[in-house]
Amino acid sequence: MIDRRSIIAGAAAFAAAPMLAGKAVAASAQKRSSPVSDSFPSGFLWGAATAGHQIEGNNTNSDQWLLENVQPTITGAPSGDAVNSFELWRDDLDLVKSMGLNAFRFSLEWPRIEPEPGMFSRAMLDHYKAIIDGCRERGIAPVVSFNHYTTPRWFAAQGGWLHPDASDLFTRFCDRAAKHLAAGIAIATTLNEPNLPRLLPFVLPPQFMGGLRANLGAAAKAAGVPRYVVANTVLPEDVPALTAAMIKGHKGARAAIKAVRPDLPVGFTLSIADDQAVGLNSIRDRMRAELYGDWLAVARDDDFVAIQNYERILWGKDGRLPAPAGTPRNFRGAEVYASSLAGAARYAHQATGKPVLVTEHGVGTDDDTIRANLIRDGLRELHHAMAEGVPVQGYIHWTLMDNYEWGAGIGHGAFGLASVDPITFKRSPKPSAQVLKAIAQSNSI
Repeated sequence: MIDRRSIIAGAAAFAAAPMLAGKAVAASAQKRSSPVSDSFPSGFLWGAATAGHQIEGNNTNSDQWLLENVQPTITGAPSGDAVNSFELWRDDLDLVKSMGLNAFRFSLEWPRIEPEPGMFSRAMLDHYKAIIDGCRERGIAPVVSFNHYTTPRWFAAQGGWLHPDASDLFTRFCDRAAKHLAAGIAIATTLNEPNLPRLLPFVLPPQFMGGLRANLGAAAKAAGVPRYVVANTVLPEDVPALTAAMIKGHKGARAAIKAVRPDLPVGFTLSIADDQAVGLNSIRDRMRAELYGDWLAVARDDDFVAIQNYERILWGKDGRLPAPAGTPRNFRGAEVYASSLAGAARYAHQATGKPVLVTEHGVGTDDDTIRANLIRDGLRELHHAMAEGVPVQGYIHWTLMDNYEWGAGIGHGAFGLASVDPITFKRSPKPSAQVLKAIAQSNSI
């Protein structure tokens, strides 16, 4: 049985953290000449993140499953069994604990919980409740994403987030899920990276949009509908309407979750680069407003701002500039820049006034040394930002284990702290997991 008093105490500590951080910063400002502690605040969250569709396997009722299984597709190989976490979630939680982490971020799969409009599965709600309870039994804080991109196939087939009732349908789902699950959750996020459609044209090659149109067209034909609309790959002309609907959906979901449990911290996750101005007349500030402005304004009414950072973007006067030659690269050829997380955290806090929770940070690479260095160096820079006054409440690494990667399939673009055998599904921690474990257990760099 879950001790609700410990849950409430944990939530209260999370909510109080910015005030405590502010006092610590004020005290340190009076002693500038004193050495800065290399420790993180007491109660700091150290975790690993996952997403349901990417790890569970056989999510056949999801919008993404159809995208993966029509031709032409841009999704890479189908997700299939993924890493079989729907069955092996206990192994996943044991893995989190073995890494010395005290938080686990995972998502609810709306397609499993509401397979048909208005039909809610008690069995699936109980499944996610068991995972929440399993976290608590292991001393792990459950950080729960109510939606990590995927929606039910019926939702996408009726126009997804462009349908007039989309935000109300999402709010209804969050209400049902919260009533069943909220008592055990430590932190909740409603939507994952709802600003991603604005970023995609800047981080993916130009031919991507052509492939996306063909893929969505094939899915619509297979579903027998005029349009098939998903949340994580969006056509440019749909972005404004989809953004407005998702903002309404987040606000409705936040209210629904708070109505069930007012003390539960609620926010959403923001995909944010470390945007840097280069030269005179840089368009950096204009691009920040375009990429994040709507959502940063929304976050000012949330309990925290959750950031997900993977790279920096250099902005000149005419657009994005190439990264310096000779720097480490991820599997897509993008620069791996350790200071980018701290830069993103500084800006997110400055723009919202809210405490920061890092809900994703990592690198897709087969070279685990790059990942180990990124964890160590990125956290060192993040700690410097915290010493300057940025209240960061936790660091959750993407991802716990190699899994299905959007657009790349399985076995490509490995982000995991652990590898997974494709036949036995055995999870095996990599050396980078030991690096994060040492930092988490000492709560210091």
